Amino acid sequence: MGSSTAEREAPRPPDGGWGWVVLIGCFVVTGFSYAFPKAVSVYFKELMRDFGCGYSDTAWISSIMLAMLYGSGPVCSIMVNKFGCRPVMLLGGLLASAGMISASFTTNIIQLYMTAGVLTGIGLALNFQPSLIMIGTYFDKRRPLANGLAAAGSPVFLSVLSPLGQVLVEKYGWRGGFLIMGGLLLNCCTCGAIMRPLLGKLKKVPAGVEANAQELKEMLPSKTGKENNGVKKSQKPPKKKLLDFSVLRDRNLVIYIIAKFIVVLGLFVPTILLVNYAKDQGVPDRDAAFLLSIIGFVDIFARPTCGVVAGLSWVRPKIPYFFSIALIFNGLTDVCSARNTSYMGLVIFCVFFGLSYGMVGALQFEVLMGIVGTGGFSSALGLVLLFEAVGVLIGPPSAGRLVDAFKNYELIFYMAGSELLTAGVFLATASYCCTGRKKSRDSPNVEEPDVEEEVNHTNHDSNNAHQAALKDEES
Repeated sequence: MGSSTAEREAPRPPDGGWGWVVLIGCFVVTGFSYAFPKAVSVYFKELMRDFGCGYSDTAWISSIMLAMLYGSGPVCSIMVNKFGCRPVMLLGGLLASAGMISASFTTNIIQLYMTAGVLTGIGLALNFQPSLIMIGTYFDKRRPLANGLAAAGSPVFLSVLSPLGQVLVEKYGWRGGFLIMGGLLLNCCTCGAIMRPLLGKLKKVPAGVEANAQELKEMLPSKTGKENNGVKKSQKPPKKKLLDFSVLRDRNLVIYIIAKFIVVLGLFVPTILLVNYAKDQGVPDRDAAFLLSIIGFVDIFARPTCGVVAGLSWVRPKIPYFFSIALIFNGLTDVCSARNTSYMGLVIFCVFFGLSYGMVGALQFEVLMGIVGTGGFSSALGLVLLFEAVGVLIGPPSAGRLVDAFKNYELIFYMAGSELLTAGVFLATASYCCTGRKKSRDSPNVEEPDVEEEVNHTNHDSNNAHQAALKDEES
């Protein structure tokens, strides 16, 4: 009997199974990554009092944290492509926790920038991006729903972390609160541990077939082989790129990057400054912190619902336009609520903001996956986050500077709203006018025939020729 060798087939997304456990881990990681920079804002009043700084100075903490979350994207992509998702997430959980624990011992605002901002932000980035990659690995048909459910982690954690932070700051001060938050971030390590790589099934190949295929491959002319003294060198398999910049050739991706850069200039501004605004209007501290919980409660239902709608057969091909509607809705909410000063008016704003913000959060990465497919998602996500980091770093501090200069919160709502409206209109217009027919990249588009395909064709032609020869002899 001839021996056989085992080859591993390319893994196919199971759309379930262990993927649901992975989804739970993504839910927790997304919750910490997006909610934590906003929930930290409940400590700003105490920090302003202890360090004698203004709104823009404290807003830099959240901005740096978000900038690290986005700006570390290319580095995270390289690490994931080299080491895999699980080790990177374990390291990220340790860094995020160490950053907040170190921040509890700081003595000035600059040290806070380096610990709570830079170190914690990098740790969250090393958790966030691999979790999104794992969703694309485990889900295909149910991917819009999976993205919506994972994105729901942000509002759930925002609803919990904001009032929890207010309780901690009243009971233990901001230093004790930071220390406890650092301990909570260790849960990211647990989420990283469950990110099991998806492996394909083993396929047995008879040794004789493998030898014949190898012999035919050697007989076929090599397209990339080079002649050296009459000896042809065999083609080496291409090495996997740690960061593939070729994805930027896609016009749809360039449009998406420009739109997202404009989006992040104003998307996080209302949530970061909302608590301080309410406190300045005379709202009690706990009621002011509860405003973020209202956004979170509405967002909890908005994201999964939007994910279900995005998965419908007649909606999925038009997700970029659906995303544009969500951006315009969010921008109109900011602009129309600029003059709200009463607590009830702020509550109404939080309801509509939570709904529109949830739509944006549920759709943003589904749009990106639809553009580049699962194969190029890791590199594309890293590059997109890098560009977004610049906008995140500029947006909230600029809004804080406006408040410090004019003592008027109305301006930041107009600023944030106009940026979201601009992004929504630009994305819809560019997608309609400049991109043409959308090409799906989820299935590989092979430009040149593979060597194995040539071998199969050669075998098939040889069999046909042999059968024809036998028929001729019989006749």
